[in-house]
Amino acid sequence: MALRLMQRRDEEGARAVIAADETGAWIVPGVARVYDLAAGAIAAGQDLATAVAQAGRGAAVDPAAELAAGRLIAPIDHDDPAHLSMTGTGLTHLGSAEGRAKMHAAAAAADHQTDSMRMFLEGVEGGKPAAGQTGQQPEWFYKGDGAALVAPGAPLAMPAFAQDGGEEPELAGIYLIGADGTPHRIGLALANEFSDHVTERHNYLWLAHSKLRPAALGPELLVGPPPAHVEGTSRILRGGAVHWEKPFLSGEANMSHSLANLEHHHFKYAQFRRPGDVHVHFFGTATLSFSDGVTTQEGDVFEIAAAPFTLPLSNPLARADAAAVSVRAL
Repeated sequence: MALRLMQRRDEEGARAVIAADETGAWIVPGVARVYDLAAGAIAAGQDLATAVAQAGRGAAVDPAAELAAGRLIAPIDHDDPAHLSMTGTGLTHLGSAEGRAKMHAAAAAADHQTDSMRMFLEGVEGGKPAAGQTGQQPEWFYKGDGAALVAPGAPLAMPAFAQDGGEEPELAGIYLIGADGTPHRIGLALANEFSDHVTERHNYLWLAHSKLRPAALGPELLVGPPPAHVEGTSRILRGGAVHWEKPFLSGEANMSHSLANLEHHHFKYAQFRRPGDVHVHFFGTATLSFSDGVTTQEGDVFEIAAAPFTLPLSNPLARADAAAVSVRAL
């Protein structure tokens, strides 16, 4: 089993990093944040597994018990939330155009190929270039900064004006930019990218609006080579019972783009290579309850689980209070 990293914050606010593999789980001595562990590994020219091994093993812990107690937070954060960017790419998974096409069907004639379908097919054709070559650029969107990052178990709150709060089960790449501007992939996390699909359906040019929402990361950061095939389950619990459930696939074997191609087209922009910044980049999904006609309700619980992650990501749906917004001229 691959190395997994977690972040714990106890009742007094003290933080620790937990490492886990097939032999068990333990506190990483002398490290309070995954950010610090990764920054030290970059400075030393090491990989994370080596850095964890050199730190030694502290007290043994039970990650499932820590999650149940509410002590596991998102597996990455930044002291200054403004230096953590959440972004993503869509139409990246084989089959992902089906759900998008359903959403846009009313906006186009049956014999007219939508922009979404064109972009999807261009990704199928050129999203996995040979090594050293540049492939087709994907759809790209911005979600927010670190203030919008939600911990496992915490509510995903749609804005008061939102028309929908819908889950998006997927993988997210977690990156730290080194001192020389080189992006370093720390690992992968389960994610609920969370969007307003009703707003997007009205007009695909409102995709940018629909994505300005919080997003949740699963408790574990999977370190090392990314798995080519990830198979999991996305479900919605309502009143403690399963209201909707469906398997989902991810990993490059199930994608029209390679991770390297998605990473290239994100980090080709110089503003995304600022030393010390953290990036959480969502790789997309092909599975949405919205595509099956499900309307979510406040109090619904989204649950996403997939091997090789051992802990699920669970978040209840909430709605934020309305905020009076006015602009004051100076």
